Amino acid sequence: MQIHSLPAGGASTESFRRFAIHGDTRATGKDMNGKNWSKLCKDCGVIDGKGITLTDVDIVFSKVKSKSARTITYSQFKEALAELARKRFKDKSSEDAAQEVYRMIEGKSPVISGVTVKAVASPTVSRLTDTTKFTGSHKERFDKTGRGKGKAGRVEVVDASGYVSGYKHAGSYEKKVSKPPQKPM
Repeated sequence: MQIHSLPAGGASTESFRRFAIHGDTRATGKDMNGKNWSKLCKDCGVIDGKGITLTDVDIVFSKVKSKSARTITYSQFKEALAELARKRFKDKSSEDAAQEVYRMIEGKSPVISGVTVKAVASPTVSRLTDTTKFTGSHKERFDKTGRGKGKAGRVEVVDASGYVSGYKHAGSYEKKVSKPPQKPM
């Protein structure tokens, strides 16, 4: 298998290093694992979904790596790119196809996607956290505005008034019993 030369030093070596260390704090940047190889091919547009799929990328990785190894070196990386280039650009010569793929990866860095910047409230979460719909003892933990009462909402406060808890007319007995004195006739 013929290995095509990448443009001297520069951008593709740097792209290899960037993708090789992506997501691995212990990586040196001298070799690349299969996950990062797939990510490079996906992020740089080498995978087109027609000529080259994720499966093709994985097969080429397995083909170029050493038998027992889990990673590929920079020279194996160039070999893998050349193989994918021939498959992707069938109408071009091997050399032109390789140059085309090198241009695709030149200067690229891993794309970080799926990282949440802001929490998105789903209808389910908002329904479960709506304090107006709470019942029972949970309802007692929040005031009318939905703010938590803190310790007062969690700890049983002893009522020493003499009335049963939940009695709505507390304090009304004294008003009934102590009527103003009536004048004798």
